[in-house]
Amino acid sequence: MIRILILLLTLLPVGTTAQEATATFGTGGSTLLLRSTTDLSIIRPVMERFTERNPDIRVSYEQWGSNALFEASRNACEGEGVSADAIFTSAVHQALFLVNAACARPYRSALTTALPEARRWRDELWGISEEPAVIVYNSDALEGDRVPRSRFELLDLMRRQPEALRGRIATYDIEASGLGYLFAHADSLEASTFGAMLEALARMDAIATCCSAEIIDGVASGRYHIAYNVLGSYAAQRAGRHIGVILPEDYTLVLSRAYLIPKQAGNAPAAERLLDFLLGAEAQTMLADIGLVMSVDPSETGLLPSARRLIPLSPPLLRALDGSTRARMFHLWANAFERDGGG
Repeated sequence: MIRILILLLTLLPVGTTAQEATATFGTGGSTLLLRSTTDLSIIRPVMERFTERNPDIRVSYEQWGSNALFEASRNACEGEGVSADAIFTSAVHQALFLVNAACARPYRSALTTALPEARRWRDELWGISEEPAVIVYNSDALEGDRVPRSRFELLDLMRRQPEALRGRIATYDIEASGLGYLFAHADSLEASTFGAMLEALARMDAIATCCSAEIIDGVASGRYHIAYNVLGSYAAQRAGRHIGVILPEDYTLVLSRAYLIPKQAGNAPAAERLLDFLLGAEAQTMLADIGLVMSVDPSETGLLPSARRLIPLSPPLLRALDGSTRARMFHLWANAFERDGGG
């Protein structure tokens, strides 16, 4: 059972920790410190190719949780701690806040200016990927017409088979995961089903956790039968191995993972070269191969263009970090999931 302890409703997250994993790519004499929320296991081939193409650069890669990365980046902007040379995060609302707080430096190139308006802001923030928020299911536990193709079908399935799904549904903990909070905020603006979904997840004793990999591992093992609003790029890596992936037909949120260059970056030229590489044709093809750029062809995805909901890199995202908005979201979450005497 999910229990939400609302200790702080301020902008700063609670209980953050340092990087989760580190790696070094290349042997060049110019070091680029890249802090990212992207799992090393996914991004590794892209970083290897970048250092092959740029042998003078060594990439020091640090994998962080989104909330911890946000706090460390804010501190560095204020002169506390070491700044990254580049930040690459799925919590795009937090990246937008950093830009708005004058924590980023501008850059323009043919590749950055070619991005659609929804994937760039003020020449200081750029959307690299296009990744859907999906429903993931265990293909041994669910098949045929039991597989929910939309939020409405998922709600209906939970109503029809509560005992089979009790304790078997997972989603992000919006307090622990900046990405989870972003998706919940976007859902609250988009979906007439938002309140009903929270209530249904509560009735099912749904499990909330911080991390995509942990949720998907749970679905693959059969611990969970369904995961809601999981980042599809991680699910794509596991599809076909006890894992099925659904792009919800009512609407599918699409995230463009954000890249920024902090104003205190010690190696901004290397960060600019990495940005142009990531936006180039070779890297975009690699990112598509590993699931970080989704196809827009309905014949491949089964998703109508009208059902795509790209989360734009634009000022309205800042509302997600407004204190009153956060308070309301955490209040709704707590009301939905807390139970008297629960554990």
